[in-house]
Amino acid sequence: MNKKQRKWRNRILVALALFAVIFATEHLLPLADMLGSEAAAVYLLFALYLVPYLIAGHDVLLRAASNIKNGQVFDENLLMAIATIGAFAMIAFPDAEPSMAEGCAVMLFYQIGELFQSYAVGKSRRSISDLMDIRPDYANIESGGALEKVDPEDVAVGTVIVVQPGERIPIDGVVTEGEAAVNTSALTGESLPRQVKAGDEVLSGCVNLSGLLHIRTTKEFGDSTVAKILDLVENSSMKKAKAENFITKFARIYTPAVCYSAVALAVLPPVVRLIMGNAPMWGDWITRALTFLVISCPCALVISIPLSFFGGIGGASAKGILVKGSNYLEALAKTGCVVFDKTGTLTKGVFQVLETAPEGMDAQTLLGWAAQAECYSKHPISQSLKSAWGGQVDTDRVTDVEELGGFGLTGRVDGHAVAVGNRRLMEKLGIQPIEPQRAGTVVYVAVDGVYAGWILLGDVVKEHAAQAIRGLKAEGVEKTVMLTGDNALTAQAIAKRVGVARVVADVLPADKERLVRELQDAGERVAMVGDGINDSPALARADVGLAIGAGADVAKEGADVVLMHSDLMDVPRAIELSRAVIRNIKQDLFWALFYNSLGIPLAAGVFFPILGWQLSPMFGAAAMSLSSLFVVDSGRASSSMASAQANIRRCCPAASLACTSSMRLYTPLALHL
Repeated sequence: MNKKQRKWRNRILVALALFAVIFATEHLLPLADMLGSEAAAVYLLFALYLVPYLIAGHDVLLRAASNIKNGQVFDENLLMAIATIGAFAMIAFPDAEPSMAEGCAVMLFYQIGELFQSYAVGKSRRSISDLMDIRPDYANIESGGALEKVDPEDVAVGTVIVVQPGERIPIDGVVTEGEAAVNTSALTGESLPRQVKAGDEVLSGCVNLSGLLHIRTTKEFGDSTVAKILDLVENSSMKKAKAENFITKFARIYTPAVCYSAVALAVLPPVVRLIMGNAPMWGDWITRALTFLVISCPCALVISIPLSFFGGIGGASAKGILVKGSNYLEALAKTGCVVFDKTGTLTKGVFQVLETAPEGMDAQTLLGWAAQAECYSKHPISQSLKSAWGGQVDTDRVTDVEELGGFGLTGRVDGHAVAVGNRRLMEKLGIQPIEPQRAGTVVYVAVDGVYAGWILLGDVVKEHAAQAIRGLKAEGVEKTVMLTGDNALTAQAIAKRVGVARVVADVLPADKERLVRELQDAGERVAMVGDGINDSPALARADVGLAIGAGADVAKEGADVVLMHSDLMDVPRAIELSRAVIRNIKQDLFWALFYNSLGIPLAAGVFFPILGWQLSPMFGAAAMSLSSLFVVDSGRASSSMASAQANIRRCCPAASLACTSSMRLYTPLALHL
């Protein structure tokens, strides 16, 4: 929580404590006997309940007054003010049951719900400062035989910059001198470093792992890849945040209707009776108007949106699915297409030996030759080879190691010449290797000039990836897409194993964001699942962005949903849960309509001339308070569910009828916005 939210929370806790003490005093002590009269007890309770009411809700009243002053009369703050002040105002009618406790409780419930909403929204979009880790702080320019650090924004196109090992490339350009392995994971998400040499194009945001590079810039910093990524995240987030809050829209229609109806009910019947020569009965009609206002009060509306949805959010969080706002839960329910990043999302992002094909030796011996030769290398493939071999690497047995950029390396192990690398290295040594028939990264090995076999490495598919895709299909989500910066052959092999319907390979972050946008333009409700910085623009652009919990912090901050267990099965679980919550809301709508069709006419006295039925303000206030309490309980039940379906069915229709207030008429409109 930020400072404002902590202060808000503390106000609510103080108000709750005072409310509890006053409520207990009212019901446990004979105040009327102690003070000598019932009226004195009522006025004392009025003053006492006013204290926690103002502590908790003074800001709501001030905002309502400020909005009225500024011409924005009807909003949720006015709804809250009318409902609670109306409950306190019942003290003015001797024949009415005082409702100060209900008015105070409703304000507390409203503020609790608003605090929950504020906290989730605040967490949903922090500053993108974490993303600044990929923004270079400086660029090196040679000046007078020494390197001078300058601001990347001051570097003109065509300037030669120097990037040392361990530094991040600040601006897009072309290598003019030097060779190095470049870590592109910040851009492509792929774990395999790329070997670059003179003439190769390099992108800003990549890290130079080895070797000194001289790069001639081809773009200004503002047009470089890293700057565009930052811009995409910011712009995508802004576009998605423009939707106006639905409760304010609905209040513009409902609030004046309720207020004007209450005034009409209080004034018109007495006036008509006066014209007809009858007693006006002002007290009766004002009482009916207040009853109408109380039973139609917006309390359930202003607390049910955060608490009903956050009941589902609480249930999701118990399963390790962190949803950052109720709007994202609703958007999940409407998802029709799910887009996955490959590396780190559908796959583990760690290279492992998948297969070996030794020639004239066993697999363990082949791995041993390769691992020993790679003993000095920190390359991910080298680490994978050493891990797969499992033996103790002895550097004393290895001599004359020479790394050949873009080929591999050669060296001597126990006096034997060993070459480990790609096909080009084998051909350079005059060896014709055997091609594997399986997709992946191939490492060829030769010993003493003789071909010794190949080792196939690959990014291993996560255990539940295929099951998650099947789970999505079971939820009716047939359109699944995999985006990757990897080559097409490897991407197709992964997609076939997990069951993804469509594959797009060789993509960069801007391409991912563009492809998500194209799907949206085609009418799809898109959910994007990713784990890295490179996925941030697409996560922000999607209708719902889901980040893997084990992924980069910036991806988790930029996403709308975080899968804390890093389990892909949580994707279909989240969609199933969200749809169950929406189905429950739709079911409640039926009972809300049934309740409204009886409650509001009864409060207005429609049935009194015919059947003699009339609802007193006391029962109107009780119905209002019970409605709010049951909404809170419904949210609590949602947060403790064993499963989405079991939880949704926990509250029976009869309970829904008892607790649903007339204000929940907003639901069908909300579902279509």
